[in-house]
Amino acid sequence: MTERNFTLWLSKFKNSIADYSYYVDFEKVYKNVDAVKVELNILNSLIGDKNIEEDFEKLVRLYPRTLECIPILIAVRKKEIAALSGTKEVNYAFNKMNCPVEQYKIFMRETGLFDLMQNHIVSNLVDYVTGIETGLDSNGRKNRGGHLMEDLVERHIKNAGFIKNMNYFKEMNLSDVQKKWGIDLSKLSNTGKTQKRFDFVVKTDTMIYGIETNFYASNGSKLNETARSYKTLALEAEGIDGFTFVWFTDGKGWMGAKNNLEETFDVLPYIYNINDMNNGVMGKLFV
Repeated sequence: MTERNFTLWLSKFKNSIADYSYYVDFEKVYKNVDAVKVELNILNSLIGDKNIEEDFEKLVRLYPRTLECIPILIAVRKKEIAALSGTKEVNYAFNKMNCPVEQYKIFMRETGLFDLMQNHIVSNLVDYVTGIETGLDSNGRKNRGGHLMEDLVERHIKNAGFIKNMNYFKEMNLSDVQKKWGIDLSKLSNTGKTQKRFDFVVKTDTMIYGIETNFYASNGSKLNETARSYKTLALEAEGIDGFTFVWFTDGKGWMGAKNNLEETFDVLPYIYNINDMNNGVMGKLFV
C-alpha cells in the first residue's frame, strides 16, 4: 500500500455534509403540532383575557385534556414536571390531573404563561408552538449529521456493487458477525465482556470488513476519545485472519484533535475520508 501523508489527507476534510433536510425536519415539527392543535386552539381563547386565571380554571374543568399541551408551551416534552414552590417540591402531571386546579394556576402564573397570553405577547398558540418545535428540532441535528455520513458511506458501498443484506449489512453486532461467518472476534469484545456494533459490515469472498463511520463538523472531547478507541480497535483487529477494520471519517472538527487522529492514522491503514470515497476507494478496498 502506498504510504499516505497525514497532513495532505487531513487538508481534504470538509466543513459540512449537510443537505437541506439537515437543519429542520418540518414534517416532524408539523406532526408534533398537529397532535396538540385542538387543545392549543382551545387555550387560544385565553389570549388577551382580563380574567385569565378564573377562565383558565373553567376551561381546564371543561376540557381537562388542554393540560397535555402546557409543557410544550415552555419547550418541555415531558408529561410530568417538578418545580419548587417555596420549600416544597410539586410534581405536576399533565396527562392526568394530579393536583388541584389552583396548583396548576400557580404553575401557569409562575412560569410566565399567564402573562404571555393575557398580555397578548403571542397572538396564536399554534404558531407559537410551531416555533418552539422548530427550535427543539435543532437538537436532532447531531443525530441527523451522523446519519448523513452513514448514508453517504452506504451510497458508495452500493456504487461499488454491493447489495444490502446480501454482501453488505447495516448496524451489525459483533456477535452476529461471529455467528454468521464462524469467525472468532473475541479480541474485539474483550472475550465477550463488551458488545460492539459496526455501522456496516461488508463481506467478500476472502474478507469480512467491519466499518465505522462518523463526521464531526465541530470540535469536542469526544473526538479524542473516538480516535483513541479506534486506535485500540485497529491494533486488536490486526491479528484476526479474515477480518479488516475500516474507518470512514471526515469533518473540520478533527482540526482540534488532529494529534490523536494522526496516531490512529499511523496504525490503521484502512482509514479514509470523503475525498477517498469520491476517488473510488471502495472498489479498490473491498476485494
